[in-house]
Amino acid sequence: MLFPTLDFGIFFLAVFAIAWELKDRPEGRKTFLVAASYFFYGYWDWRFAGLLAASSLINYAAGRLVTVASSDRDKRVLVAIAVAINLGILGFFKYYGFFLEQLAELLAQGGMVRDLPFLEIILPIGISFFTFQGISYVVDVYRKEIPAEENPLNVFLYISFFPQLVAGPIVRAADFLPQLKSEPQLDRQMVAKGILLILLGLFKKMVIANYLATLLVDDVFFAPDAYSGPDLLLAVYGYAIQIYCDFSGYSDIAIGVAALLGYHFKANFLQPYRSASLREFWRRWHISLSSWLRDYLYKPLGGSRHGTVKTYRNVMITMLLGGLWHGANWTFLIWGAIHGVALVVERMVLAIVPAPGASTLVAGDSFGGTVKAGWGGGAGRDAFARALGVLITFNVVCLAWIFFRSESLDYALLYLEGLADWSGPVEMATPFLVALVAVSLASHFLPENMMPGAISWLQDRSAITLGAVLGFGILLIWAIAPEGVAPFIYFQF
Repeated sequence: MLFPTLDFGIFFLAVFAIAWELKDRPEGRKTFLVAASYFFYGYWDWRFAGLLAASSLINYAAGRLVTVASSDRDKRVLVAIAVAINLGILGFFKYYGFFLEQLAELLAQGGMVRDLPFLEIILPIGISFFTFQGISYVVDVYRKEIPAEENPLNVFLYISFFPQLVAGPIVRAADFLPQLKSEPQLDRQMVAKGILLILLGLFKKMVIANYLATLLVDDVFFAPDAYSGPDLLLAVYGYAIQIYCDFSGYSDIAIGVAALLGYHFKANFLQPYRSASLREFWRRWHISLSSWLRDYLYKPLGGSRHGTVKTYRNVMITMLLGGLWHGANWTFLIWGAIHGVALVVERMVLAIVPAPGASTLVAGDSFGGTVKAGWGGGAGRDAFARALGVLITFNVVCLAWIFFRSESLDYALLYLEGLADWSGPVEMATPFLVALVAVSLASHFLPENMMPGAISWLQDRSAITLGAVLGFGILLIWAIAPEGVAPFIYFQF
């Protein structure tokens, strides 16, 4: 069931009405939301609802067993088993075919051709997201960051809650489970937040992402050798905008839908293309994944605590596995490798030439330590340095996007080869597409307090105004969007 469809609209209206009718009966409300979430998931393929239930049950049981285990060694063993089961399920569905293909190639090169047990395996939608949520729950229970849930209903709702089930954001148990212990409230701020985020997400996906996909990106990436360098450059910039609008649009809608049901999710994107460094980029892009990788992979590997060489090693391992998380393809591994190498080079450069000033975003580094998020903002040299940092960072990210979007490594290499040829005709750079890419990129440099300000303004309006904004906004988006509703890009992960 896709968000921008009539089916989902009818589904959500029913869920909204019944959920708030059950406001004073918490167990009944949670039971209903679990049932609604399984219906939402099963609408795609009901057979995988059992897999979702099994994942929830495994992680609930693991949390309880970790709590009652008598020794720390037993707790570690239980956590290791739970993580292995989660990763085993994910690996079977997502990577079985890929690794068997690579094994077949290796055997063939060695003259040992064998009939291997290839299977046609359907990838369950959202498996990467709910698997990571399950792992984080068990690990956080072991770390005593949250208590193990006695009520299995809470864990089932946490892992299956439909707004973020199939494409994130990856919600932490410590953020969501406490909200189930108190009575949900639907105040004006939550309503205003929900309405604005839903409209913003629909506009990003249905208008910007879909126009860029249908008029530019899909055609160029399908046959990169048929286009000249300028078209290829515009298309990769267009894809950078498309994937941002597609994925952040889904996150916006998910956060908005959750808000209308009385639950708060953290932001998943913060204008990432205004970043002046790769570290800042990963503080702004897919925040729920980057923070997950930091807390459950990079830091357990040692983070930046054991010297420079091991820090670089940990960064590379984290980014390579982050690439593999996206899919079983060498292109995703190369995407992760580009980000890993860029992060390492960036650390080397900043160790020699420190950033001249502080960015407006100062936060814990996505991969260890507390650092300046980017080149300093200010006049003269600092402003120029930050602008240069933004330009370099964006183009490194776009280089990686070429591999991420390409169907195979051969297509990606064709794309890179074509970027060097500027002698052919320019076919795709219409005024509309150039303006769409330019305006979308410029929007990343709008004041960061615009959305909170808009929410504050809207929450003071009347109920009629709130309804009118939502209804008129949906009709306007529907009117200007291209025909059809394409699946969200991150459904495949």
